[in-house]
Amino acid sequence: MHCSHPGWVLMFLCLLLLILAPGHEHSGVPSKAVILLDPPWSAAFKGETVTLTCMNFHSPAQGDTTWYHGKDLLKVTSRNIRMEESGYYQCKTQRSSFSDPVLVEFSSDQLILQAPHPVFEGDTISLKCRGKEEKKTSDKIYYKNGKKLKNSYNTDSVTLKSVSRDNSEYHCTASIEFLSIFSRTITSKPLKIQVQELFLPPVLTATPSQPTEGGPVTLTCETQLPPQKSNVQLQFCFFRDGQILGSGCSSSLELQIPTMWRKDSGSYWCMAEAMAYRISKNSSRSQIHVQRIPVSEVILETKPPGGQLIEGENLVLICSVAKGTGTITFSWHKEGTRNLGRKTQHSLLAELQIPTVKMHDAGRYYCAADNNYGPIISKWIRVTVRSPVSHPVLTLKAPRAQAVVGDMVELHCKALRGSPPILYRFYHEDVIMGNSSAPSGGGVSFNFSLTVDHSGNYSCDANNGLGSQHSHRVSLKVIVPVSHPVLTLRPPAAQTKVGDVVELHCEALGGSPPIMYQFYHEDITLGNSLAPSGGGASFKLFLPTELVGNYSCDADNGLGAQHSEVMAFNITGTPRNRTTLVTAGITVGLLSFLGFAIAALLLYHFWTQRKSGGLSAAGTPSANDCQEPSLSRSCITNPQESSHSETLALMELQPVYNVNPEESHVVYSQIRNMRHTKENSANSARMHQKDKEPVVIYSELKKVYVNDSSRGTDHEDATGNYENVP
Repeated sequence: MHCSHPGWVLMFLCLLLLILAPGHEHSGVPSKAVILLDPPWSAAFKGETVTLTCMNFHSPAQGDTTWYHGKDLLKVTSRNIRMEESGYYQCKTQRSSFSDPVLVEFSSDQLILQAPHPVFEGDTISLKCRGKEEKKTSDKIYYKNGKKLKNSYNTDSVTLKSVSRDNSEYHCTASIEFLSIFSRTITSKPLKIQVQELFLPPVLTATPSQPTEGGPVTLTCETQLPPQKSNVQLQFCFFRDGQILGSGCSSSLELQIPTMWRKDSGSYWCMAEAMAYRISKNSSRSQIHVQRIPVSEVILETKPPGGQLIEGENLVLICSVAKGTGTITFSWHKEGTRNLGRKTQHSLLAELQIPTVKMHDAGRYYCAADNNYGPIISKWIRVTVRSPVSHPVLTLKAPRAQAVVGDMVELHCKALRGSPPILYRFYHEDVIMGNSSAPSGGGVSFNFSLTVDHSGNYSCDANNGLGSQHSHRVSLKVIVPVSHPVLTLRPPAAQTKVGDVVELHCEALGGSPPIMYQFYHEDITLGNSLAPSGGGASFKLFLPTELVGNYSCDADNGLGAQHSEVMAFNITGTPRNRTTLVTAGITVGLLSFLGFAIAALLLYHFWTQRKSGGLSAAGTPSANDCQEPSLSRSCITNPQESSHSETLALMELQPVYNVNPEESHVVYSQIRNMRHTKENSANSARMHQKDKEPVVIYSELKKVYVNDSSRGTDHEDATGNYENVP
């Protein structure tokens, strides 16, 4: 900060800011108070007043102020006082020491010479010659020690450059007019300007005062600027036996000498200089003697600390001594080998580097130091070299190709490289499952029994304290076998009458989808249905005359079929007429056309996915188990694999109804709804019809007699196909 405004109040504020600026250091000794004058002149005429202000620049909150006029204590505790009496004034605050005495004169003369206050050596100031009746005063001349100052004629003030503390006396003369036509020359009293030191002579200190050979020394050149001149820049120079030290003068009041030797003993002093004021002051001389000490407390250290290295890193052996001066010889040794190296230098420590360590560099080391008083040996230290682990390999072992709930699975994690011991951790979807340590290296295993929640990604990591390495991910899908399904009749038998449409519903409460359901009457397959997303499936029946016998179902998702309990139904009653039943069957079939179309497509998709092994592997008969290809036979478990498989997407399985209730040898009929396309239009004689109405085919199934297998044989061929023609 630079303050150049001529106003005294502003100068006071600038000085205050400079003292309070960040970085200003305060010593432990109470600072000296300073007296400021307003107006800033040390002389005034009687009848005028001067305001004195007591300042402690280092403590703005200064509390009560004590004032003295000469030796008299004034009963004033405020920071500012207004005075009209001549004399020396001093003040102090609660946190400062007494200020320097300031002389303030109140003159009864007709002419006075005024000098500013405060004035420091090197300052440029103005002297002001002032008459009591200024309008009648003229021809002012200024003198120093009785000699007229140059360029000082008939001017209100004169400028003095770079004043010094030389006890010079100043006065002025002027002509005073009286009776309007006469004048006389009068002379002011002599004035000694109160010039204060810009800074005190510096003091040189050495830390330590008696350095030892090989050790450092800090030289400090201390002085103090007054608060009003805290912005003055000082330079410091250090000397030994007439020679300047370091790189010359600088703004730092300290000089660091990192190493002192016996030849560095001598006479030291310093100089402080304010170059802008051309003022320099020297300290007194100090004798510094450098002492020599034998080596002691030899210590060997490593970098990195602790001697723990990873293969390929650099090892640095550091040999140091706590004490010892002069030239020191350092040497390094490894157990079982010759000397590793030797260095001689003026230093308290030395280093030896072993680049790119290998496993054989592990072992015990020591060092020795000697400065001609005999070698001193350090303690042994052990250096270990370790190898970081590589990325581990995770393998999953299961008793079968597809993991099933309840199977015992083994996760094996192994890092092919790395110093033991190695800690392995196993994760399922980034959640830790467990850990295991391999004290001698190698791999470890983690066994667990599969549950439904164990599907997902698995991984492991290996860590031997030199960083963790993660394996790749291994995916596992856990399949749940189906549970025993439950067969129900909808609506219940108690609410069902002959002529109603009933639904056999089969559902396994547990098991991974997709699930294939098959429905049976007395161990004869009625049909099947696929549940791609799990849940249950239904099979619809139209009751022609009765629902008698044992019914069951099974569920299979490729892990083995599970059979439901057998349910016995016995629903009898009077049948309706054939026309009504046929009409009802066709109507219900057409209403459920869309739903059964979707079911047929899903069933075909499931069948296609399992075609390589056949559904028979999952407990469902394959197409090859059907001995009779005719749609009128009892082998209807897979109607999609008929001779019309090329138009399978256009064929939709409808609910099963009996359409010939009067003939006792027919139990069920299968209704198929076929939509013709361009591909099959050429093979159909009826596709010339403009409406292209769908064809509904009724395929009779023979009635099975549980107690008379011969009757079933007698009616082996009692089947037929019916087709409606628009």
